[in-house]
Amino acid sequence: MTDENKKHGPDEAAENTIAADTFAPEEAVAEADAPAEPDPVDVLRAENADLRDRYLRLAAEMDNLRRRTERDVKDAKSYSVAGFARDMLAVSDNLRRALDAIPAEAQAAEDTGLKALAEGVEMTERSMLAALERHGVRKLDPIGEKFDPNFHQAMFEVPNPDVPSNTVVQVVQAGYVIGERVLRPAMVGVSKGGPKAPAGEASTAQA
Repeated sequence: MTDENKKHGPDEAAENTIAADTFAPEEAVAEADAPAEPDPVDVLRAENADLRDRYLRLAAEMDNLRRRTERDVKDAKSYSVAGFARDMLAVSDNLRRALDAIPAEAQAAEDTGLKALAEGVEMTERSMLAALERHGVRKLDPIGEKFDPNFHQAMFEVPNPDVPSNTVVQVVQAGYVIGERVLRPAMVGVSKGGPKAPAGEASTAQA
């Protein structure tokens, strides 16, 4: 070994020692800061809870969809003829007007042709109303009932001290319902001037 090597040998060893002492703590800190591996059991539990929550939400949504679909189908069956039925009521009204236009004395006369015509019109009206009733259309008969704005439309008031106020005493135009919905409100005259109806008295318009 030369003198030059002897001179620098101990210094290089010292530098290597210093370098090792300097970087060793940093590597230890890096290892300490490294995240710990999650517990596989905890991971599976979290995934299971998430899947269960998604399943319950999906099941609730499907149940709500089923109920909405059933309600829509029921409404479609019950009210699909509402527009057609409303148009047919206008025809029924015209038939009734034709019957009312025949004078009573003419009907009592021995004019068999006129009687046959009146009977035919009346039979046609009854047949039409029966067909509508088979499809859920029902005629309202509110005479004597308490006025209900959900089913009746007041056209005028009739002074009558013997009848409780706000009672239907006259029907100008018949009303109809289809299922639980009003197809056409009844145009009525209501009493005025009589005693007040008992509080909480329920209308029987839907009966």
